[in-house]
Amino acid sequence: MANNDTKNNLVDISSNSQIRKVYNKKGRVKRILCIVFSIIFLIGGSGMIYVYSLLNSLNYKEIKDDPASTSPTTSDNSGDISGFTVEDGELLQDSKVLNVMLFGEDNHDADEHGRSDTMIMLSIDNRHKKLKLTSFQRDTYVYIPGHDYDKINSSYTLGGAKLSIQTIEANFGIKVDRYAVVDFDSFKKIIDTLGGVDIELSQDEIDYINYQMYKNGQVESPKTITDAPGVVHLDGQEALWYARNRGLSKGEDGNEIGIDGDDWDRTSRQRKLLETIFDSMRNADLGQIVSIVSSIGPLVTTNLKKDEITALVTRALTYLQYDVEQYYIPEEGLWYYDDDTPSGSVIRLSDMEAQRKKFAEFVYEELFTNAVGGQSATTAE
Repeated sequence: MANNDTKNNLVDISSNSQIRKVYNKKGRVKRILCIVFSIIFLIGGSGMIYVYSLLNSLNYKEIKDDPASTSPTTSDNSGDISGFTVEDGELLQDSKVLNVMLFGEDNHDADEHGRSDTMIMLSIDNRHKKLKLTSFQRDTYVYIPGHDYDKINSSYTLGGAKLSIQTIEANFGIKVDRYAVVDFDSFKKIIDTLGGVDIELSQDEIDYINYQMYKNGQVESPKTITDAPGVVHLDGQEALWYARNRGLSKGEDGNEIGIDGDDWDRTSRQRKLLETIFDSMRNADLGQIVSIVSSIGPLVTTNLKKDEITALVTRALTYLQYDVEQYYIPEEGLWYYDDDTPSGSVIRLSDMEAQRKKFAEFVYEELFTNAVGGQSATTAE
């Protein structure tokens, strides 16, 4: 009986009568499923090949002095917590969280590394389905490995992205997986490639952009933006001045206007700009994402590998649906101004352990709290 059943399940492809048996009800369902899965496989497979071949043709500048010793993961398996590490002497890390440092470089003097005008860590948190932005105040007084204490942005001037990441890891104890660097010219081109950005501006912010555009000879009219306060469309150059705005003292450089603001406001604007860009891309399709990446890729210096970029691009539509949360270091109540240092006026942390813990809780949430049992975060040696 068993042999007969086995025999009856075989299909002789040389026999017309046997071929017709494929089209019975049971066979038709199987056939449809096979066709559907084949189409999915072909579309998905060819799509991945297309994305990878496109990225492979880009002029990504992969830095060889990679501070990250292992390849990061973009897995979204939120049930596994085995990748979270909090042991003494180790950097805090979670295999479900990808930490990428974003640097905005001011290098108009064509120095080896330039200056870091922007330092933001983007955490792609697949465990909690969030994108997290953490700004570092550039005047924060920290220890720079191999150099002594100085402002945190000096680490970039001294050793570029590599030393900056080592500085962040050494002081705050959190693993930074990768980085991306964009200079001012590239930033403008990226915003223009995206078609500009619509962002809500106050009258002071409009006045600041107009003043800087006119003062620097980038427009002929002192009031290039004539919109009322509210949502305003900015091109690349205007968006750059928005991101660099930290206020303007009356009489500074001979100007006749004064605009309130400081570096805290500037970092807030930088995070707001990134969040606005994320929001504007939420309704994009994969083809549009690939097109954008192909356009802006050559403008970015990164140590992300091409296969990692491919994975990020193919999952971009998922990531763009994540909620965006913001944080900044140092946190209020954990710092004070110190004018008596070799680096001049700095922002000195009053409680480094508390700041490490707050930072870790923002990035890793309950995993950190549960793992350390309420103790302070460990620090990299």
